[in-house]
Amino acid sequence: MSTLSYKTVSISKSAVEKKWIVIDAENQVVGRVATRAANVLRGKHKPCYTPNVDCGDNVIIINAEKVRLTGKKLTDKVYVRHTGYPGGQRFSSPREVLNKFPERILQHAIKGMLPKSKLGDALFKNLHVVVGPNHKYEAQKPELVNLNSIR
Repeated sequence: MSTLSYKTVSISKSAVEKKWIVIDAENQVVGRVATRAANVLRGKHKPCYTPNVDCGDNVIIINAEKVRLTGKKLTDKVYVRHTGYPGGQRFSSPREVLNKFPERILQHAIKGMLPKSKLGDALFKNLHVVVGPNHKYEAQKPELVNLNSIR
């Protein structure tokens, strides 16, 4: 009687091959961009995915100020932050955040989709959200990826 032996392959941090990917967020819905970017940061699009290792790629998101919010989220959604002082809770709408710091909307959405651990903090450092079409990461030779091709 022959039995097949399957072994789960776990990749080590030194064996990971990281690439740089550019995602254009112009006219895209925030949640769609965030889920696809979080999957690439995590490495779930690779066959060598290991849950406890940073095996994802570096992601550059351009045109962060041109993202879309569906429904009434532009006025009704509320972002909450705290200054750290008593009574320091601050509220802001996505419209206010888009006017002051447009990259923070995507950063907030993507950070919520990453693990809440040291690994999640390390993965978040691989994300670079840029306002406008130009970025400073040309030396890494990033490849522009269509958002629909990422699964």
